[in-house]
Amino acid sequence: MLICVPKETSAGENRVATIPDVAKKLIRKGAEIAVESGAGAGAGYHDKDYIDAGASVFDSSDRADIFGRSDIVLRLHKPSLEEVKQLKSGCIHISFLDPFNEHALIDAMAAQGVTSISMEMIPRSTRSQKMDALSSQANLAGYVMVIKAAEYLDRILPMMMTPAGTLKPAKLFIIGVGVAGLQAIATAKRLGARVTGFDTRAVVAEQVQSLGAKFLDIELGETGQTKDGYAVALTPEQMEIQKQGQAAEIAESDVVITTAQLFGRKPPVIVNADAVAAMKPGSVIVDMAAENGGNVEGSKPGEVVITDNGVKIVGTGNWANDVPRDASQMYAANLFNLLDDSWDDETGSFVLTFDHDILPGCVITHGGEIVNETIKNVRAGA
Repeated sequence: MLICVPKETSAGENRVATIPDVAKKLIRKGAEIAVESGAGAGAGYHDKDYIDAGASVFDSSDRADIFGRSDIVLRLHKPSLEEVKQLKSGCIHISFLDPFNEHALIDAMAAQGVTSISMEMIPRSTRSQKMDALSSQANLAGYVMVIKAAEYLDRILPMMMTPAGTLKPAKLFIIGVGVAGLQAIATAKRLGARVTGFDTRAVVAEQVQSLGAKFLDIELGETGQTKDGYAVALTPEQMEIQKQGQAAEIAESDVVITTAQLFGRKPPVIVNADAVAAMKPGSVIVDMAAENGGNVEGSKPGEVVITDNGVKIVGTGNWANDVPRDASQMYAANLFNLLDDSWDDETGSFVLTFDHDILPGCVITHGGEIVNETIKNVRAGA
């Protein structure tokens, strides 16, 4: 099978879908790997590294031709509609696709006869953890957001005892304790900050405390999580209780990091303008959800906003891209594990079957149709 790894075209993207070591493993399994020239440069991987691993490198002028011959395309970001037209019928395209919102793209892939696999839709089961790219990239995002906060904060994070006096540790408040939130807590603690975490799922309190942080207990009534571990959306009444319950913690914090996202939907606004206005000048808010609508009133995607009272709201986004070498290594491993799980070593090919515990959940289009039950139900308004 010919596996194509194109260079990412999103502005500022430095990650790559396959690194040389993973390309070598796929080649050993019988695949032919074609990598676009410069695809790995942003992550520190040069064309020669891929050639040494046994892959071929193609020029960008040959991109359409390679797309038209490839059996599998591996990438991070979704393709353009024009690129979909270049894919051959029966090709397997694997990337993040945002299938809940990209209706025209999904329709185009179905019409082209492309089998599309969305990395967002990998089921959150124990067996599929090694394929879970959302978690691998969110883990790095949690680390990066703390580093970003430290960069923009006007003080240091740890306590420091000096002859000139003692500096108190900075206080961080993490809202949303999923994969990214837990990593943010762990990183902030390593750097010596005082950390408090909050999540609508009370079951994560023990995880927060195990990392040495305090859990803010707000009585919201009945809450829960989905079978995949995502937080269930709060009622308007519960949202108001949460905002009131966390107001004092936000006002006292030097850094607030928000990571609350609802799978397939716009994230909730959980920090309003009044809460921002109550923070000390020089404080920092990092809004992980800024690109998708934001958790913080006043945040802007791709920007650092400075409020009238001197609070910096960081919404630069694409957090894992700040550590592209590690992010590429993890994403490439996720893709390899997905392919390897259904790889036929005798024929040297990926075998897609719907009699499987993982693939039916993440395959969006196949055989000219939308086959994913979740996406079909969403589009039908169910």
